[in-house]
Amino acid sequence: MVTTFRFFKCLSDETRLMLTLLIRHEEQLCVCEMTHVLQESQPKVSRHLAQLRNCGLLLDEREGQWVYYRLAPDLPGWAHTVLDAAATSEKDRLSKLQARLGKMGNRPERRAALC
Repeated sequence: MVTTFRFFKCLSDETRLMLTLLIRHEEQLCVCEMTHVLQESQPKVSRHLAQLRNCGLLLDEREGQWVYYRLAPDLPGWAHTVLDAAATSEKDRLSKLQARLGKMGNRPERRAALC
């Protein structure tokens, strides 16, 4: 379970905050989608995702060559409230990132059960 201190410490980094907000909006994203959207290297994105997973904010699931991330289902209500407020605050920036994601070619296809 995520503690208040760990939650805020994990989200204090801009990259980790944006990754979390993107995953929150999309419900689930593959590493390749996040590297494309943020225009960052795969090692950098993977390192930040590992930190978010270690903090208890994200869960990962491997499907063939793809690794998908989603919010941990047991996040407390206050954490969702904070993420809602952060998403509202970053609305314009998130919209631009979501538009970039929508233009990404060759996105991995998700299993029907994940959609």
